[in-house]
Amino acid sequence: MFGYDIGISGGVTSMDDFLEEFFPVVYERKHKAKEDNYCKYDNQGLQLFTSSLYLAALVSSFVASKVCTKHGRRLTMQAASVFFLIGVVLNAAARNAVPLFLSEIAPVHIRGALNILFQLDVTIGIFVANIVNYFVSNIHPWGWRLALGLAGVPATMLCLGSMVIAETPTSLIEREQLMEGLAMLKKIRGTDNVNAEYEEILHACEMARQVKRPFRNLMKRSSRPQLVIAIAMQVFQQFTGINAIMFYAPVLFQTIGFKNDASLLSAVITGIVNVLSTVVSVVLVDKLGRRFLLLEACGQMLITQVAIGGVLLVNLKSTNELEHGVAVWVVVLVCLFVSSFAWSWGPLGWLIPSETFPLATRTAGYAFAVSSNMLFTFVIAQAFLSMMCHLRAGIFFFFAAWIVVMGLFVIFLLPETKNVPIDEMSERVWKRHWFWKRFMDEEEQDKKDSV
Repeated sequence: MFGYDIGISGGVTSMDDFLEEFFPVVYERKHKAKEDNYCKYDNQGLQLFTSSLYLAALVSSFVASKVCTKHGRRLTMQAASVFFLIGVVLNAAARNAVPLFLSEIAPVHIRGALNILFQLDVTIGIFVANIVNYFVSNIHPWGWRLALGLAGVPATMLCLGSMVIAETPTSLIEREQLMEGLAMLKKIRGTDNVNAEYEEILHACEMARQVKRPFRNLMKRSSRPQLVIAIAMQVFQQFTGINAIMFYAPVLFQTIGFKNDASLLSAVITGIVNVLSTVVSVVLVDKLGRRFLLLEACGQMLITQVAIGGVLLVNLKSTNELEHGVAVWVVVLVCLFVSSFAWSWGPLGWLIPSETFPLATRTAGYAFAVSSNMLFTFVIAQAFLSMMCHLRAGIFFFFAAWIVVMGLFVIFLLPETKNVPIDEMSERVWKRHWFWKRFMDEEEQDKKDSV
């Protein structure tokens, strides 16, 4: 559902029927023979069509946090799908609940892989949206209406699916349904020998109940490592430039000289790369670890962003078209960029925040992570086409500079969480990290203060 939203917006905003009806100024500018290549889509209203989704999601993520804690992960996903079906774009509720749901039910040794299945579904949603855009672009004049209307299909799937899935043991125990929680834990683990894990969850829930104000507790010194990591991962995820490329892949390919059908086909190609590369992350995340994938991707993304910027700087001026061979190379570079993001910052940006917060502040902390993502997704979506108009090829060097910052952040400030039980992060990760351990000295006092 979320992936379809991401993929469909960029395709619809490049369709002539849509532009002619809602953004005639952009439509006229697009079809002027000598219009500036970098500025033909520079329109704040057009950008708001895409970015408004994330402004709504920013607000709703905090509502979802409360619903998640009080009524459980399962009911939150049901509510999200129903809201979506009646046309209200509040699916950040699902964005809140699903990664937490997966992290809580997963055995520790495959927690990363199971959680990344969520991101895999997002990439499949983007891919499906790209295919829909490709086929409906030739249905005049209502193809764009069909593309937007088909968003109800994944929302219906989520609604029906949420009725048959199990609630997490943690959520059941958190809401004092102890016997149901124990039974569910035995069911999903496939064994009756779950006493140790049950006691860990029970202890975490008892500590969480003592925390009356989870959002206030996030401001305490001992919560700072998890909160900083969660927000930073979301901000950095957006400043890789990925959503700018995925939102506007059809627009980007038109800008470099592809015609409408060819540009949408190119977006389909990047969608395939996105899905297949996310599978790589599912396979490797619990073997190689989070840090390895993030750092490898920083190097690959940096090279491709600089290369794309260099090619366009030299070859694409205001009114010319790229030679076909050069344009193909841009598509290849974009695919290499997308692949590196898809096995690293894409899935891990959601995995790491979902597995680092203690239960007492888990839903509240994750709400901050989601809202940070939505805020900066909104900023990038709203600003990208205007930035491309003013910075021209320099837009790619802008994102490349951020990738350098991201790499340094991972090297010095991001600890490895591979194979660490979710409720043992404090002892085994934060208290042993060279920098973050100084913030954990007051943890015991913070627990007393929160009672």
